[in-house]
Amino acid sequence: MEKVTILKGNSPLVLGFPHAGTWVPDDVFECLNHRGKTLSDTDWHIEKLYEGLLSDVTSVSANFHRYVVDANRDPSGISLYPGENTTDLVPLTDFDGFAIWKHEPTKKEIDERTKHFHSAYHAALQRELNRIKSIHGFVVLYDCHSIRSVIPHLFKGILPDLNIGTNSGRSCDPVLSDRIENICDQQADYNYVFNGRFKGGWTTRYYGQPETKVHAIQMEISQATYLVDEHKDWNFDEKKSKRLRPVLSKILSSLTQTSFNHGES
Repeated sequence: MEKVTILKGNSPLVLGFPHAGTWVPDDVFECLNHRGKTLSDTDWHIEKLYEGLLSDVTSVSANFHRYVVDANRDPSGISLYPGENTTDLVPLTDFDGFAIWKHEPTKKEIDERTKHFHSAYHAALQRELNRIKSIHGFVVLYDCHSIRSVIPHLFKGILPDLNIGTNSGRSCDPVLSDRIENICDQQADYNYVFNGRFKGGWTTRYYGQPETKVHAIQMEISQATYLVDEHKDWNFDEKKSKRLRPVLSKILSSLTQTSFNHGES
């Protein structure tokens, strides 16, 4: 199994999929307990949700599961959300706070997985960002995520449908976030929030440098908006997705327009 799948296009937009993969090497899988082996914290069917929404777009997908190593965590192990419940570079628990390992990975194993998996994903992503920037003079990274709508261990209440993270406004030109907000305001089917519980993971924070004409935005979607059930089988709901996809399509299209200042003063 290839660690990363790259689909190349020439649009100014690059889609990142760090949590869509379900591949776990056999030796790692055998160390997971029964709960861990369900792989419940996958961004289920997120690639299918975005498939075909924008032509000529580049995508970079991690094929390995986040339990192997989380491609959207700081490789140094520093927490993205200090003081709040979250999961680690190699998670020891699932999103509900329950242990997922029969035999927890050692520091050496975590370092090896970071070197061979995390690094492979980000090397591929960096190459594509560089390639697209060389074509257009700028690039927009749109990091695609989804999560269950109710997870008391991670956040209170019900998560908004669309959660847009821009590292509190630092990872992209405000013109881009304004475009997304305008699109969200013009539709009535989904509620949304900017920089709420999810402000953007390590990917958004690391690559999003508007002053260098690299813009990054994370979209965390509630799985209630496109799955039949968030807790069992995680099947894709064609009817729900048909309703959601036009909104996502408008958002993606808006990010390819070039009339903004790329963070320049």
